[in-house]
Amino acid sequence: MPTEAKRETVAQLTEEARSATAMIVSEYRGLKVSELGEIRRNLSKQNVTYHIVKNRLMKIAAREAGAEALAILLEGPTAVAFLKGDEGASAKAVLDAFRPYRVIKVTGAVLGDRVVNADGVTRLAQLPKRDVLLAQVAGTIAAPMASVAGLFDAPLRDVAGLIGALAESQSA
Repeated sequence: MPTEAKRETVAQLTEEARSATAMIVSEYRGLKVSELGEIRRNLSKQNVTYHIVKNRLMKIAAREAGAEALAILLEGPTAVAFLKGDEGASAKAVLDAFRPYRVIKVTGAVLGDRVVNADGVTRLAQLPKRDVLLAQVAGTIAAPMASVAGLFDAPLRDVAGLIGALAESQSA
């Protein structure tokens, strides 16, 4: 029979999972409580919450939140970072917070309904910010249009150059 504390924990984890844009799962074995507190403080500045979870309770919360894909990552002592906002920047913040503690092992992440392995999390953290990516896409779309505009403008520019040269030769 579930206790009231477990129900509250599941409700809190469900709410975190619903509001998160991504979740990074890690194994925290070997960390001291003070080190976990330091990681939490660093991540809270980046709008990321970091919870040590019981796998069974997190599986229930993930199912209720519609993030069933998370269940396959929940093995062993587990902590979950709930990312809000830009996934790339938040993943970079998580990996930066983990870097001083070599004992933390990232096992994977869930982005929407997709499961990503640890290498995928590293690649996600290396992506530029969302604004930069959108600017790159806009530039890629605009470049061919600028080339076409230049091609249409070239004959008119050539005619103007010819008229200018003809007027110069007539005056000489």
